Amino acid sequence: MDGIPGFLLAALALAGSPGPNTLSLAATGAGFGWRHGLGFMTGLNCGMALVIALSGSGVSAALLALPAVAPLIIGAAVLYFLWLAWRIATAPPLGAVPDAAPVPAFRAGVMISLLNPKAYAAMSAMFASPVLGTLSPLGAGLAKAGVLWAVIWCVNILWLCVGAALTPLFRDPRASRIVNIAFALLLLISVGLSFLG
Repeated sequence: MDGIPGFLLAALALAGSPGPNTLSLAATGAGFGWRHGLGFMTGLNCGMALVIALSGSGVSAALLALPAVAPLIIGAAVLYFLWLAWRIATAPPLGAVPDAAPVPAFRAGVMISLLNPKAYAAMSAMFASPVLGTLSPLGAGLAKAGVLWAVIWCVNILWLCVGAALTPLFRDPRASRIVNIAFALLLLISVGLSFLG
């Protein structure tokens, strides 16, 4: 397992860098607080478990190689992220939101992970890295999946807490609007860069 430290550093860099998952999680933490964001974060992480499985098994690469399927998947992802950015940008300040305002749910987290192009690119790159130590290919794949999922949990907890630290800004209408629009723009930029990369 002598390749684990380098693999771990690469996983931290890829999973921890700003992208659709991390930015939507930070926006949720900022808008609703870390406790209310736990369900959404769990959905993101479970969705990433599916992305890891699809990338590690080669299913995602095979699907995207089909000429008729790739445009449909890309179109669905673009529409979903545009809708999500609109919801973030137009969210009212916390003081104006009733206590029963809908918090992003587990299901939305799963969907964001499954439609996140950066997630597939990052996980595919990680699985394309050399076999870890003297493990068999299956053992190395399982070890990589376990390390990746553990890193994703740690990184997402951090992003949720960073977002929650911004919650006081969301009580001031002007600051809230600025932060919401900034998060929405960053989300769209990260999605665009994911498709270009």
